[in-house]
Amino acid sequence: MTEKLTPASGRKPATPIAIDGPAASGKGTLARRVAEHLGFDWLDTGLLYRAVALSVLDRGLDPAQAATILNLRMLGDPRLRGDEIAQGASKVAAIPAVRAALLAYQRGFAERPPGGKGAVLDGRDVGTVVCPSAPVKLFVTADVGIRAQRRLSELLSRGLATTYAAVLEDLQQRDARDSQRAVAPLRPAEDALMLDTSALDADQALAKALDLIQQKSGGSLGMGSASA
Repeated sequence: MTEKLTPASGRKPATPIAIDGPAASGKGTLARRVAEHLGFDWLDTGLLYRAVALSVLDRGLDPAQAATILNLRMLGDPRLRGDEIAQGASKVAAIPAVRAALLAYQRGFAERPPGGKGAVLDGRDVGTVVCPSAPVKLFVTADVGIRAQRRLSELLSRGLATTYAAVLEDLQQRDARDSQRAVAPLRPAEDALMLDTSALDADQALAKALDLIQQKSGGSLGMGSASA
């Protein structure tokens, strides 16, 4: 990639928290809020794959080439949140060469985050591939029908015309691609703690996640309550 992390010399590896789960499970919002609560840096690893998909769409690059020369400034491009790019990301993420090209950056972020304190990474394979030794791993899920309703509300709020049926079908297709790909399929790590957000709002999910993290870390992260 054209920009890489430059780890601080002599700094001890940080403590990463791995949060995985399917699309629209709430893991991204949860990961961001957990990071804010702990004062950790946050990386949405899915944005890397979205940036690759955007490079393929914009520049006609081969996906593996796009991943190798990825400019990290693209991670701030608002187009990455579009549905077309999301679908493209799910497809390029199934390509082994793409995943290999992005792996070093993700691991570097986890071990040497910019802030130096700790890192929260969310994605599909953080706990199984990127950070298999992370002391805290969460797998966030929700009923696919509820996930579809959440995604529909999000898309409609952005002025995008779609239907519940279309969103549900898209999520089911993405779930199948993500869980059935040969390399780094979507699945919980063996030692991941499960968090079902089907009946939880964002605040409730955060409180539950912090409780699970506290239990798993034995209080070593020095956390307060979700309302702190």
